[in-house]
Amino acid sequence: MMAVKVVRFVAVASLLGLSACSFASNALWPSLGGADQPAQTQTASVQRATATGPAATPVAPPPALGTTTFTPPAVTQGASTGTFVGAKVSQHRGELIALQDQIIGHNQQLQQVRVQTTEDSQRYHGTVAAINSRLQIGTTPGNPVLLGQWRSAQSELERLSGDVANLNSLANSVASDSAMASYLLEAARATYGLAGAIDEDHRQLAILEDETNRTVVLIDRLLNELSEDISRQTAYLSAERRNLQTVAIAIQNGEILGQSLFNRAFANAAAPAAPAQGAANAAAAAQQFGAAQIGVGEQALVVIRFDRPNVAYQQPLYNAVAAALERKATATFDLVAVASAQGNAANMALNVTRAKQNAEEVLRTLTDMGLPADRVRLSSTSSPDVTTNEVRIFVR
Repeated sequence: MMAVKVVRFVAVASLLGLSACSFASNALWPSLGGADQPAQTQTASVQRATATGPAATPVAPPPALGTTTFTPPAVTQGASTGTFVGAKVSQHRGELIALQDQIIGHNQQLQQVRVQTTEDSQRYHGTVAAINSRLQIGTTPGNPVLLGQWRSAQSELERLSGDVANLNSLANSVASDSAMASYLLEAARATYGLAGAIDEDHRQLAILEDETNRTVVLIDRLLNELSEDISRQTAYLSAERRNLQTVAIAIQNGEILGQSLFNRAFANAAAPAAPAQGAANAAAAAQQFGAAQIGVGEQALVVIRFDRPNVAYQQPLYNAVAAALERKATATFDLVAVASAQGNAANMALNVTRAKQNAEEVLRTLTDMGLPADRVRLSSTSSPDVTTNEVRIFVR
């Protein structure tokens, strides 16, 4: 088991477009310069951090879909008056009936999509819940059964994406209905100005105008509800895609992590009224690693020592970064590769290369956990005070 040191330091962090980049260049790996000060830290094993890590984060329920059934008002029939205006009224009435038939069809499509979306959501949630339950009690890294379930969850999420696409297509059709309804309303009102009308023509025209106006209102309500459904479902899908990415890392490690770091930051930013709980979580995570409070003093948030192959740092790293984001949703991070400066020149050069590779690995892990790449800045340094290569993470 590796030893993880946790301390705290404040640093500026931002880096854009890190994926698919090489970090061998000193331009992307700025040296911190000067002698590296030894960190005054207490140590805690990864085993302890994992054992006291977060419980399985429940899958957030999908946003509620609208429940309204959109039934247009019946069109009142009228007897023919034999006048030109009467013929126009009859024409407008037929066009309104045709429009309402389209609305009835679109309402049926909407109800079908809602039922399908609910069924797809239930299957997705059941699959992810099964994965989290197995991860919560522990399993082998890369369990093929969980990998198969993860692929099923991904497919189910894509079906949900298809449901959103159907809602978008339906919204476009309803928008066309809205344009047609507005045209019919203007046409009905313009018919009042035609010469040659009798009182019965205007009576029927007034009824038709009212029914057309009610149809316009109904279509507006349908568009508003569709827009709200699409907006909520799109945001939900985006969050769940990030969560699935984090679940993939958890399956790879054989232990539960939690929801995407991106979603944690977003949720905290959207709910700033509960800082006490975030501070408590941050303090609890800090206590796991033997530090007093996150963000206090010139100390690192996490120190990962790469003193052996396959260091299991993912869970402690997730806990610490998630706690930092709980405390401050807009937190940024400095990720520093610290190479051992002990030994001859060849050994030191090799240590620098390996330290940078370790830092790149940690960065990939953070981005896979959902932390945006522009929240992290890479740098490197060497120190004669460390006996093995380290990666230190500072929070701002």
